[in-house]
Amino acid sequence: MTNSNENFLKELHHPDVPVPEGMQSAVAVTSFGKLIDSIYNWGRRNSIWPMSFGLACCAIEMIATASSRFDQARFGMEVLRASPRQADLMIVSGTVTKKMVVPIVRLYNQMSEPKYVLAMGACAIGGGPFKEGYNVVSGVDKYIPVDVYVPGCPPTPQALLHGLIMMQKKIDGQSFGNRNSMPWYGRGPSEEVPLPVLGPDIVDPRQAYLLRRETAASDAVAGETDASA
Repeated sequence: MTNSNENFLKELHHPDVPVPEGMQSAVAVTSFGKLIDSIYNWGRRNSIWPMSFGLACCAIEMIATASSRFDQARFGMEVLRASPRQADLMIVSGTVTKKMVVPIVRLYNQMSEPKYVLAMGACAIGGGPFKEGYNVVSGVDKYIPVDVYVPGCPPTPQALLHGLIMMQKKIDGQSFGNRNSMPWYGRGPSEEVPLPVLGPDIVDPRQAYLLRRETAASDAVAGETDASA
């Protein structure tokens, strides 16, 4: 039996139930709920299909990670899908401009649950060296939820592999007993993320009330100034 299988049995085993030392590599005593969670998460963590799109120089490192030298197929992630309908993981690899964030949110909404997002590189995480640029978004997490952050400029393939392993650990921690960790099994369809509105500047519809409040405050100040004049 391989070391990975032995580790899987050790994690599955209930610590309060003694098992003879000679049988610990082949036998695990556990509860039904933990067994279901472990098998379900084991199947998902080893069959994550990333979506094949890149934004900037980080995408070159992502491509290198899929090559034979680093071989992300070891983790069951070699099936890069061109369609968001067949993808489980969105790797945002590169600079997110205000023009590009709209199709990114659209693609995220088209992915089926369960779905995950990995922000790769300083630009995707917080804007990077272009943070002060007029056309760059200061972090993709302002528009879609991000599960794992991989810092670097650009991150190496080893760093991306570490981020993918962290993604697997997050999946391992999800449980049917905790519906907050698996919201896709809740009642009714999940709500889509509103598409940003690209005009003179990018506008998040979820922050429309802030814009209205600021506009009303500005109008009130202007009215008071005119009245005093």
